[in-house]
Formats: sequence, C-alpha cells, structure tokens
Amino acid sequence: MVLGLGRDEMIIVGVPPGVLGILGELLPADSVVIIEDPELIRRRDLHRKLAKVPFVPRVVPAAYQRDALDVEGLLAAEPALATARLVMPGVEYTVTAAARLAERLGLPGAGVAAAQTFTDKHRLRRLAADHGLPNPAYALVRTPAEAEAFVRRVGGRCVLKPTRRAGSLGVQFLDDPDAVAAAWAATADPPGSDEEAEVPTEVMVEAALTGSEHSVELLVADGEVIFGNVTDKRVLPGRHPVETGHTVPSGLPEAEYRALLDVAGRLARAAGFRTGVLHSEWILADGVPTLVECAARLPGDLIAALVTVAYEASFMAAYLRVLLGERPALPARAVAAAAVEFLIAPPGTVTAVEGVRPAHRVSGVLDLHVDVAVGDRVAEVVSSRQRSGHVLVWGADPTEAADAAQRAAGLVRFEVA
Repeated sequence: MVLGLGRDEMIIVGVPPGVLGILGELLPADSVVIIEDPELIRRRDLHRKLAKVPFVPRVVPAAYQRDALDVEGLLAAEPALATARLVMPGVEYTVTAAARLAERLGLPGAGVAAAQTFTDKHRLRRLAADHGLPNPAYALVRTPAEAEAFVRRVGGRCVLKPTRRAGSLGVQFLDDPDAVAAAWAATADPPGSDEEAEVPTEVMVEAALTGSEHSVELLVADGEVIFGNVTDKRVLPGRHPVETGHTVPSGLPEAEYRALLDVAGRLARAAGFRTGVLHSEWILADGVPTLVECAARLPGDLIAALVTVAYEASFMAAYLRVLLGERPALPARAVAAAAVEFLIAPPGTVTAVEGVRPAHRVSGVLDLHVDVAVGDRVAEVVSSRQRSGHVLVWGADPTEAADAAQRAAGLVRFEVA
C-alpha cells in the first residue's frame, strides 16, 4: 500500500534510524521533506546520502537540538512546507520540534506540552506523581553528593539516569553509595552521537524496581486510544540495563495485560497527548505496573516490525494515517507472535563470526543481520547502539517466537581477541 501523498506533503523532523526501508514501501516519490540540523547534515553528508532515497527530494536545514526550532523562520525560508499534510518526529530529540511545527500548521500531533513531558524523564515523573500513577522513589540531583545521599536514604539498589537521553544511554544501576562518584560522569555527560551532543540533560536517581519488564505501544487519535499492544522485553543483567530482546504480544495473563494497557492509557490522558504513538515502559513490581519511562514517537528495537508481523497489519502505515487525521482499524488481537533477539559480541577485536547459516535455518526466522565484521573493535555494551546485530522471528504464540529467537541468536558466535 502506498499512501496518496503529493510532493513535499510529509515532513520528517530528524532522519529516522532503521525505518527508511519501511517508509519506502509506503511513500510515493518526492513526498517527504526531511528537516535536519545543519551541522548533522554536514557531518553525515546527508544531501548526498538521501539523494538515493526516492521519496526524499530534499533536506532542509534547521536547528532543533535545544527545542529551539524557529518555526516562523523555517516557514518564511521554505513557504512550500505550509502545504504539508503530516509531520512526523524522526528521532527522540525532534519530538518537541515536530509537535511545534504540526501545531503551527494545524496538523495532528502530540501537542507541545505533552511532547515536552515525554522528552524529559523528570517532568514525566512529576506528571505521574501528580496523577496517582505508580512511580518509584526518585529525585532530581545536581551533584554526586546529592545522588549518594539518596542512595543511602533508599538503602537498596538504585538507578542513575540522564533526564534527556534515549537507548539506555547513561543509565546505570548502583548497589553501593560509594560507587556514585565514579559513575557520575557517564550519566551526567554520557558519550553519544552527534544528534544529542547539544541536547541539555539533568540527572535523576531512582529506587530500582524488581519485576518483569514490558512496554506498551499505543496509537492515539485526537486523544482517543485506537490501538494498544503489550510487549515483553528482556535486558542485560548487571550494571547497564540494555534491552536484549522483545516479544509481541506479551505472554502475560489477561488481567495483567489489560492492567498495562489501562495504565498506559491513563498516562496518555494525564499528559493531554493528542495524536501519534506512545511507547511507554513499565515494570510489574509486586504485580503493580510501575512507570519506567515513555516516548512520544515510534518505538525502536524493531518493535514496530514485531507488531506488524504479529497483528498482520502495518503499524507504520497506521501511524502515518493517524498523523493524516484518519482513524485506521487495526486488529484488537494479535493473530500470531513475533520476537527479536539482539546479538551481543564480547568486548575486543572480532576475529571470527560463526553460526550465521545454522541460525538462518531455525524455524520462523524472518531476518538475521550481523552489524560487526572481522577486524571491528567491539566495546562493552552500555547502550542499545552497541549491540552487534539481531534475529527477528515469527512464532505461533509468544513462547514459540521468543524461544526460536533466543535459540537462533545463541547459534551466532563472535570470537574476539
């Protein structure tokens, strides 16, 4: 299915990672203008790289990294953008900029206030607390001493995290108050990519939660939830809780599944979220869905692809149609299941990658991609960007999909020096 869009009728703010191929199946030629930060255009040579993408006729420079998108200046310089029919945030750091632009053009979007809440983890915690949504104990801290005092006061495992980063970047578990000082810099000023270098962040410390981990994906149209899915997720043990796998739909009992959908809907209403995707993360702590964080954009980690496979309906197409002001009908229940398992190479220089062919032969494997090659240097995995590939699998039910994904991923072996 190709959406009926004319030239320049869709705006994407920030180059979306990993979905250009999917968008290419849905969008006609010359339909999308990408707005990107001028420095990122230069560093990534985007004019040349995106010239190969048929649905992107041009890239427009505009600064947005500090939520400072000059919408009026942009429209004065590019008046043709005023005829756009939908605006989509491409990355976490453009959610507020996209909301501002959509609001100015009178198009569906998150709403500026909601966008600002969902891109700042401290604002999100305050919103949840104000509306009676389950939160762990938390504090905004400005110095290592303040964080250390919180950890001592809580008396158990805590989490140190930046308020404005994505992909688990800078997130660390702390078991010892004396470890705060050494860990502080990696959270307060986490090493990241060009796109987040200018995004200011603060530091928050929270009491760690114990329980199974899940995400909820909602499609919201003009304040009404029109689709909801619950995903099971797996994370690395240890200090850095990087996600290692996801299964759609969740294998939770019906009551817990419904409780997660309900609390995610309450969060959307509390924030006044208008239109788009909400991807919220929760931990079932003693059976209570307790908020971890929430993003007002497409979920990463191939979750949109998992939803598409499990529900046999394009989640991306539905999202774009919602941004066009439509209310697409998606299945209320998944008809099958899908899972992704990420490949984790040990730190070192890769000397061999083995087991790829046997992994491909595991029943249900739809896609297997290895992101590292012999000679590459692999660092310790402290964020989702440092994983070494993935296996995406179909299954008749969540257990079958998750088992097959983990079995196939286990066959891929990395040898490092």
